[in-house]
Amino acid sequence: MKAIECLKYGGSENLVLTEVGKPSPKDNEILIKIHATSVTTSDVLIRRMNESPIPKFILQCVFGFGKPRNPILGMVSSGIVESMGKTVSSFNIGDEVFAYGSVSPTKRHFGSYAEYICLPEDWHIALKPKNISHKEAAAIPYGGLLASHLLHKAVINKGDKVLIYGASGSIGSMAIQLAKNAGAIVTSVCSGRNFELVKSLGSDFVIDYMTEDAESHLETYKYVIDAVGNSKTSTLKEKSKKALLPKGKYISIDHGIPLTPKEAFLNLKSLAEQEKIKPVIDRIYPLEKMPEAHTYVEKGHKRGNVVITI
Repeated sequence: MKAIECLKYGGSENLVLTEVGKPSPKDNEILIKIHATSVTTSDVLIRRMNESPIPKFILQCVFGFGKPRNPILGMVSSGIVESMGKTVSSFNIGDEVFAYGSVSPTKRHFGSYAEYICLPEDWHIALKPKNISHKEAAAIPYGGLLASHLLHKAVINKGDKVLIYGASGSIGSMAIQLAKNAGAIVTSVCSGRNFELVKSLGSDFVIDYMTEDAESHLETYKYVIDAVGNSKTSTLKEKSKKALLPKGKYISIDHGIPLTPKEAFLNLKSLAEQEKIKPVIDRIYPLEKMPEAHTYVEKGHKRGNVVITI
């Protein structure tokens, strides 16, 4: 089968199209013929592996030294069940499914940068909502699960004011929608060119972090949600950390290890079926253009998700 392998850590030129053996499902696994995957910020972080010494050492203990232990990256997939192991009972051949290969901090399975992937049936796999395409399904799990992790730390009541910093990315665009579903009044922080996007997702107010008077538009909020973490900062961001009501809370994606429980994954499926969340797709590339897709994501200005078709 065709696959993209990361030959070593570093630039996107190390992502190479290769031919590898087609996997065979174990007794408890399904074999998915992948139609779409996505390039996430985490994929880029793993491929670059250019963190400071201590975080880099920890990451390489997890993913491999010098090059990824599993050279085929990618954890998001949407496709069709082609075959399955003899004990599988939850799916049938021909089912359209979508999946996320990170069940917990210690249970991960990469390999979606390829034509096929095998995953245990009890992992984060579900029937794809019929009202969305494979490309849209591949744009849901990463941002949706991380946004769910952030919102799980909040108790939002109707009318609560919530500020989302980094609102136009894959995590932030989902956080807007989840907060609105909970009844929040949402203020989105992003660049002016993304105002129309975040408003279409339900944002009530917008702040352009690039303007000189951005801080003057801050109010006080029950929750300030930082969807980009330490990778990006600004004067506005530092001010927003203190723009809290009494007992308000600042919640960052960099606080702790994100948890991605299956109930959160299934909730995203349900919300997509009810059209209460809408995945945002910035660009679509074919598998062969993976290095170009990584380069684009690495620039840090994508709107929502970058999807790969296979």
